[in-house]
Amino acid sequence: MGGTAESWGSTHVQGTDFDHVAWLEERANGSKRFFDFGSGDQPISPTSMPTARAIARQIARGIERLVASPVAPFSFTLAQQAPVRLVPPSLYSTGSAALIAPVSELRPVDVQQVRRTGDEPLFNSLIEHHHYLGYEQPVGEHLKYLVWAQGRPIACLAWSSAPRHLGSRDRYLGWSMEARKRNIRFIAYNTRFLILPWIQVPHLASHILSRVTATLSRDWERMYEHPIWFAETFIDPERFRGTCYRAANWVLLGRTTGRGKDDLTHRQNRSIKEVFGAAPGATISRATEPVSR
Repeated sequence: MGGTAESWGSTHVQGTDFDHVAWLEERANGSKRFFDFGSGDQPISPTSMPTARAIARQIARGIERLVASPVAPFSFTLAQQAPVRLVPPSLYSTGSAALIAPVSELRPVDVQQVRRTGDEPLFNSLIEHHHYLGYEQPVGEHLKYLVWAQGRPIACLAWSSAPRHLGSRDRYLGWSMEARKRNIRFIAYNTRFLILPWIQVPHLASHILSRVTATLSRDWERMYEHPIWFAETFIDPERFRGTCYRAANWVLLGRTTGRGKDDLTHRQNRSIKEVFGAAPGATISRATEPVSR
């Protein structure tokens, strides 16, 4: 072996949403080399940020490929997440003329999963410019849906991995702490739902929500090799009534505590949200295992 850890150049962890991990070795002479551990070596879990110990294990597994001729001492840092891809408003033409019609006149309504497709930047931009919360890049498992009608996008829905600690949901499902640990990956969280502001179609939101919920598990399994058995979302009752969720047969599970996941004070520090849930084509048994209806 041609060297030791102390003889390498600067080494960085790189990845996109932690779907795979690669190493970038920057040598003293300015040259760079990439080593992709996405196949052959076990990647870092997408459910947790890499720790120093995890990084050390990755170095040990890939040491044969990383060793090079002696150079200056090395250090490693976690690379910044790749910039979010957006389309400037001037570069996309979605048509902003008001669309006023019954749902029946819009058909066919096309639901398109755009994660890792050429339309993902368009999705990101529409959320950023037209949703009151703006766009935030999810970490971990997530899907993005664009809904089209009459040749232009009319809605966007974003889904991600579910929050781990949510009392109203866990009580509704009858989950113990151990049951939650085993089954949390079967739940998807609807983080964004946008009907574009110039679309004025009665009952469109509940129609789209039902369509997307029906295909969610199949699309998730195609992307991440496991199904989704339960879907959930938060509604801010100071802004919304959750009408479209109720119309799409979602159930009010309860309310959040208003403390957030990192609370240490046990005091409310944010607005309380209503929690809605639905089982897309299946249900989760109180015995903690997903079963068909």
